[in-house]
Amino acid sequence: MQQLAHWPALSPWLAQLELELKRCFDPNYHGHLSEWLAVLKQLPELKNSSIDLQAGSIRAGEPPDCSPEQYEFIRGLLKQLHPWRKGPFLMHGIYIDTEWRSDWKWERLSGKISPLKGRLVLDVGCGNGYHCWRMVGEGARWVVGIDPTLISVMQFHAIRHFLGKQWPVMIFPVGVETLTPKMQIFDTVFSMGILYHRQSPLGHLLELRDCLRRGGELVLETLVIDGDERMVLLPENRYAQMRNVWFIPSCAALALWLKRCGFSDIQLINISPTTPQEQRQTEWMRFHSLTEALDPNCPEKTIENLPAPKRAIFRARVN
Repeated sequence: MQQLAHWPALSPWLAQLELELKRCFDPNYHGHLSEWLAVLKQLPELKNSSIDLQAGSIRAGEPPDCSPEQYEFIRGLLKQLHPWRKGPFLMHGIYIDTEWRSDWKWERLSGKISPLKGRLVLDVGCGNGYHCWRMVGEGARWVVGIDPTLISVMQFHAIRHFLGKQWPVMIFPVGVETLTPKMQIFDTVFSMGILYHRQSPLGHLLELRDCLRRGGELVLETLVIDGDERMVLLPENRYAQMRNVWFIPSCAALALWLKRCGFSDIQLINISPTTPQEQRQTEWMRFHSLTEALDPNCPEKTIENLPAPKRAIFRARVN
């Protein structure tokens, strides 16, 4: 947090953040917190013969950097931080095969957004920070990730243990609602896989806009449906077995939302169906995944008879 104090516009948020962190890391806050902290404490110190933040599998070290006994010990510890949803990671030969092939999403936007070199970046709903590390790999000056899911933040610290603490990236276990209103400081803001979880999608877009400096860029990835600018899906109950899905717009509707919220230069840079090859159950994420959410007789539909997941990536600017 001391490094972030160099940006005066962040000072009000950092002051509030200290109070939030005390609450989040209070032993009474989460029943598993002490177990997760014990895992982090047991991770051994290893020297890295190499590091790669630009590969699909974010990598620290090589298999010879640790003994077979250390390999098994570390693998067992990392598995105690289940479920691993975003990745993959390769830590000293240990392949963390996460639920999501998050590298595929990164490939879809790579080269289609403003270069991140030298930029101050915010990743909203960053999970365990997989994409944050990719942003650092692209030369971002500093990356701030926020995600209220505490286990994801524990996973970030496990990965950071092996990659080293020298990198300009930090993740905090808070939601976007904790950000100071009209911060207007970040060069690039990412919101990937968040919009459809918000009861007020326009409110979320306005929050993201207010985080950006003038001329800053939003990178937005979300579920979409087919249709014109009037088409928006509001699931009656669940969508793909998820209870917390609210509004799924068409690309045309989402472009209109962005325009109404003050964004310009709005560009659709990718649209892709989500398949069980991209989101699936693994030994590192043993819960139900996309396969169980699709109609087994018609994979173009969810189990609720709604359109199967399709995701779009937009980029837009703030004037």
